[in-house]
Amino acid sequence: MARLLQLITSLLSLLLLLALVGASHGRHRGGLRGHKGGIAIYWGQRVPETTLEETCRTKLYSYVNIAFLYKFGNGATPEINLSGHCNPLIDGCKGLSTEIEYCQSLGIKVLLSIGGGTSTYTLTSKHEARELATYLWNNFLGGHSSSRPLGSAVLDGIDFDIEGGATEYYPDLARYLSEYDTKGTNKKVHLSAAPQCPYPDARIGAALETGLFDYVWVQFYNNPGCEYTAANADNFFKAWNEWASIKAGKVFLGLPAAPGAANNGYVKPKVLKSKVLPVIKESKKYGGVMLWSRYWDVETGYSAAIKDSV
Repeated sequence: MARLLQLITSLLSLLLLLALVGASHGRHRGGLRGHKGGIAIYWGQRVPETTLEETCRTKLYSYVNIAFLYKFGNGATPEINLSGHCNPLIDGCKGLSTEIEYCQSLGIKVLLSIGGGTSTYTLTSKHEARELATYLWNNFLGGHSSSRPLGSAVLDGIDFDIEGGATEYYPDLARYLSEYDTKGTNKKVHLSAAPQCPYPDARIGAALETGLFDYVWVQFYNNPGCEYTAANADNFFKAWNEWASIKAGKVFLGLPAAPGAANNGYVKPKVLKSKVLPVIKESKKYGGVMLWSRYWDVETGYSAAIKDSV
């Protein structure tokens, strides 16, 4: 009997060891373990990128950022620019309302991205931050206005892609926008941001400190010091871990969808799936991958190549 019990104990120990090895193998090869994420995409800056409805119909994306509200602050009338998709100055973008609602019917969150790589926006005071929050609420979110540029559709939130202008009042803008969660509607105002990967971000780091942001898609490109390469892996993972510890809902790895989409920072899908995702998916705040942009994703099929591993 003693020998039988010893045999059973040894067999159970072997099975436990095999299970642990299998779990480790699955976690570090192919990214099969870890937290499941989604793909965020920027849409609106190149006409050949397909329509918004066609973009969502692919079911590749969980989040779509409409880019950009590129002009605001310093007394300017806020203005969107969708680079040839439509002309908001003649109410030509109101037809996007049905496309936005189609995307939302698929469970895709659609946000308006403010800022971008121009010098046409800034905030010069708390008063301007309050005015902009009111404008965004009434013209794109749950408020009411006769001049809603994208029609009657209610967007899911606002994305901060702040790459220029003054930096002081974006924490106020985030707080003012978040107040609309309590304005009697049943729709949350989601906040997202696209900081550069050097930590902390020089432009919206203070806004992120508010802890009000649901999604943070960090741009790990055009910043060689914290991008992923085989030679720079340690610095990349250090930067990722810093970002994964911020006061935010989910943190995303931002990448160009093609070599031509950025000056540097492109990671081949095979490398991303084998070397990067299996590690960062272990982070509790891992949310997925953000890609710039839909136009480049159409060119390369990047999102389709990585979706099952994200």
